[in-house]
Amino acid sequence: MENLLRSTSYSLFHTPKLTSTHTFQFTNPNFQINFQTSRRNTNAVAVNAGDAGELDTAVVEKEKPPPSPRRFQVLRGNPTPFGATVHQDGVNFAIYSHNATSATLCLMTPSDLPQKRITEEIPLDQLTNKTGDVWHVFLKGDFTDMLYGYKFDGEFCPEEGHYYDSSQILLDPYAKAVVSRGEFGVLGPDDDCWSQMAGRIPSFDEFDWEGDLPLAFAQRDLVIYEMHVRGFTRHESSKAESRGTYLGVVDKLDHLKELGVNCIELMPCQEFNELEYFSYNPVLGDYRLNYWGYSTVNYFSPMSRYASAGARNCGINAINEFKQLVKEAHKRGIEVLMDVVFNHTAEGNENGPILSFRGVDNSVFYMLAPKGEFYNYSGCGNTFNCNHPVVRQFIVDTLRYWVTEMHVDGFRFDLASILTRGSSLWDSVNVYGNQLEDDLLTTGSPLSSPPLIDMISNDPILRGVKLIAEAWDCGGLYQVGAFPHWGIWSEWNGKYRDTVRQFIKGTDGFSGAFAECLCGSPNLYQEGGRKPWNSINFICAHDGFTLADLVTYNDKHNLANGEDNKDGDSHNNSWNCGQEGEFVSISVKRLRKRQMRNFFLCLMVSQGVPMIHMGDEYGHTKGGNNNTYCHDNHMNYFQWDKKEESSSDFFRFSRLITNFRHECESLGLNDFPTAERLQWHGHIPETPDWSETSRFVAFTMKDLVKGELYIAFNTSHLPVTITLPERPGYRWDPLVDTSKPAPFDFLSHDVPGRELAIKQYAHFLDANLYPMLSYSSIILLLTPDITA
Repeated sequence: MENLLRSTSYSLFHTPKLTSTHTFQFTNPNFQINFQTSRRNTNAVAVNAGDAGELDTAVVEKEKPPPSPRRFQVLRGNPTPFGATVHQDGVNFAIYSHNATSATLCLMTPSDLPQKRITEEIPLDQLTNKTGDVWHVFLKGDFTDMLYGYKFDGEFCPEEGHYYDSSQILLDPYAKAVVSRGEFGVLGPDDDCWSQMAGRIPSFDEFDWEGDLPLAFAQRDLVIYEMHVRGFTRHESSKAESRGTYLGVVDKLDHLKELGVNCIELMPCQEFNELEYFSYNPVLGDYRLNYWGYSTVNYFSPMSRYASAGARNCGINAINEFKQLVKEAHKRGIEVLMDVVFNHTAEGNENGPILSFRGVDNSVFYMLAPKGEFYNYSGCGNTFNCNHPVVRQFIVDTLRYWVTEMHVDGFRFDLASILTRGSSLWDSVNVYGNQLEDDLLTTGSPLSSPPLIDMISNDPILRGVKLIAEAWDCGGLYQVGAFPHWGIWSEWNGKYRDTVRQFIKGTDGFSGAFAECLCGSPNLYQEGGRKPWNSINFICAHDGFTLADLVTYNDKHNLANGEDNKDGDSHNNSWNCGQEGEFVSISVKRLRKRQMRNFFLCLMVSQGVPMIHMGDEYGHTKGGNNNTYCHDNHMNYFQWDKKEESSSDFFRFSRLITNFRHECESLGLNDFPTAERLQWHGHIPETPDWSETSRFVAFTMKDLVKGELYIAFNTSHLPVTITLPERPGYRWDPLVDTSKPAPFDFLSHDVPGRELAIKQYAHFLDANLYPMLSYSSIILLLTPDITA
């Protein structure tokens, strides 16, 4: 047997699969081969010579090695709870898919994940591993450093809403940690923007909460601070040990405490892909990113690339770092709210990637038109099918997890009006269990009693946390003052923002509406039985001008986004105080500082809950860009060196006026103020001017701590001398005057020369008068007149 058998019709490298007992014949002009096969490890091969010649070679098949044993013992499993659930003797996996025809559990090691290589596949049997529409399996074995995903097969028919592709490894919607790339903004293998993702298989990991409990502040007492985790400490001047991370925020929590903040609202921290918009920006010479994060990939997982540890330890370090942030915030008396995006996902429209929900059951998780088209009420390509029974339970499960496991104190819901729209395939049976005559609703119709909002509002865990709606969406549904609330939902009050901007910059016709804003917007909330604290008051937020830019630019300047300045809102109700941009005269700069103080004072003396946007406390500028969603740079970074420069100026004012609000009993009332406590005034007492041309609003407020406050706003371009209300045996002392330079804008007790500054007003105050410059606001305190 010195030579090899040669055959032009058969290659030994492509042997047929041998099962059971069969005979195969391969014919050559010179010889014939007969294979007889059986279920043995060794196959006998007989070679018979033909008439045409002699046999000069023979082939003997080597014995095959036995198959390697499986690493896991596979059992039937349970259909609940959804996700991967660890037990003492193994892990249960359960996932919903109504339309899939087959399901496979895919297990991967961290080293296999970047190559999209599956370490072990577990096919799920339709009879054994499926209950109703839930696929499930229980595995026993060693899950150390093991990740998981799923493959689903079924119909690929976009016209019917199905996108099944068995080649895709899908992320479990209920995965509690997502592992993929480890570093923010860095491309994956082969410059891949969508690196393969997988879920962490849970284990019995304990986090030391040190007895942490909910702070449970009354909402009327909150001062909310909207912030971006990465942007807060990414700038080199932060000097944080782990810049741009959860732990970086921990390093700077004392700044928020000093400012007077007792609640932070974190912009999206659930897993998203910052490379989703990755493209070259020729204007700046860098790359656009999904910096803000309003495009969720997985709702249960904290954003892993906000952790100093990245994806190490299969994501458990990211979970623990987020928990550390919450725990340390609570230690300082600061609640933590999460900005959540249930209106759409990162999978986009029909041209988007298949990552999770789309491949699991697209027609269930997304709002679809009859021919499979994606409704786009979010403006981002798809709309989450929030009021479908399965989807709304998913959302409730997600929220419960963040409250019970991660200890967050509440949520702000992005484009929350989508949560009130009817789901695809809507009918009354879908919700209530019985058909109602003439009750036909098209997909996306606003519902007066949305099932999802009903579930959240009456959930025994969720009804006790803060629930804040951004009460509009990109489909034109605007519900400020009318969001279904069950008595507990609050709203981002966009009408407050617009009215205050108009009045402070001196627009006629807004004095009456401005007074409503100062009272907590009873015109919006009182009739529906809600309270002032149901109004989240804000002047600026992440999308739009910063406070400094609001008084610096009449027009948006978004060229840096690379979209020819076509993106972003063109109607900002801003005023540049006479000259556009940063390089202006000293008088314009002074007026801008005065206007910033006016806005901040208004925010802090209004009934309702004030919200500060990150950086506004020191006057952060984005150069007039009102849509910085794609910039991972100085535009979005809190600049700690600038904050230090303004510590004796605007930051000082912000800090003092915020803490003054906390000191006053009357500035965070549980109900709308009445005439027993509040009196309106004009240039003379008890004579308010609500005419179209009025640019002056003043009021007195009785306070159980401070006695009585006099607060006035003059937004005219003309100065005015006002007459103060008579209070026999008392006099009015100045505390705040936004027309004064620091430190005399806020006469705290530590101001050098404070007594001299007060004496300068003595001849006015002795006559019960006060001179107000144009575009200024004041706070006066009633004190006993020791000279009387």
